[in-house]
Amino acid sequence: MNFSSMEYFTVLAQERSFTRAAERLHITQQSLSSHIAGMEKELGSQLVVRRVPLELTYAGEAMLRYATGFQKLHNDMQREFCDISQKQKGILRVGAASTRGQMILPKTIALFQESYPNISVELTEGPNGALHQKLLKGTIDLAIADFPENLPDISLTDFYREENVLVIEKRLFDKCFTFGAEECEKRLLAGDYSALREFPFVLGGIDDIDGRIGRDVLRRADIDNPIVTATSHNVGILLRLSLSGVGACVCPEKIVRSVLTPEQLDSVWMFPLGAETANHIQFGYPKQSYQWSAIEKFITCAKAVVCRE
Repeated sequence: MNFSSMEYFTVLAQERSFTRAAERLHITQQSLSSHIAGMEKELGSQLVVRRVPLELTYAGEAMLRYATGFQKLHNDMQREFCDISQKQKGILRVGAASTRGQMILPKTIALFQESYPNISVELTEGPNGALHQKLLKGTIDLAIADFPENLPDISLTDFYREENVLVIEKRLFDKCFTFGAEECEKRLLAGDYSALREFPFVLGGIDDIDGRIGRDVLRRADIDNPIVTATSHNVGILLRLSLSGVGACVCPEKIVRSVLTPEQLDSVWMFPLGAETANHIQFGYPKQSYQWSAIEKFITCAKAVVCRE
């Protein structure tokens, strides 16, 4: 048995499907099945129940525990010797929400590769909850996200504070208030969002930061059943829907100013949602017996990029 077999088994256990695991590993399903059968023969135990969805046997659960441990130690060993030899190479797997990633990652990766040209950065997009799970499973090395206070086995480093705003296209704003746009503007600036009861919204998903904050703001204004014309996990899409007059959206101000052109910014109203809606973006990475210097370097580069903006 070798490290490749352990990796194949770990991916199969995560995907619970020979088809999906083979696609992720870039091997044929027949080859993956042969590897697993070889492990079962060597161990003298059945590791998986071949049904849909695939299940692990008791022996399979035990094997997964050992394989995961061996893989972590193997990865730590490889990365420590990369640092010792100063011959950095490999893959750094980074996760971020789509629009936040577009704002931060291109310049960060360019800066990072000035120091680590032989390390490839593999990007994963997804909402916060999905990124948390990928970190816990070990399928990414670093995530840029909003994290709960206590996420087991994950180390956190502060990145930046994200202020949120309500974005409304000006023409939609002017036509949607029977008591007058000027009066509504005064109410919104004073933090009274009850005026939005009959207003259309485009909202993020319930697992997204902006989606959660938007629903909390409306709930506090006693708007339990808002008019939702569209939903998306992608903040960039929500902003474009809002620009088209489909509805108001809640979005981090930093992302709004990064994504929209000056002309587009002139076409919308932005209302601050207050300090209580701010969230703290952090770097999350699994606690390891050895921390690869490339992770610390990537964090340093990302902080440098954001400070320049």
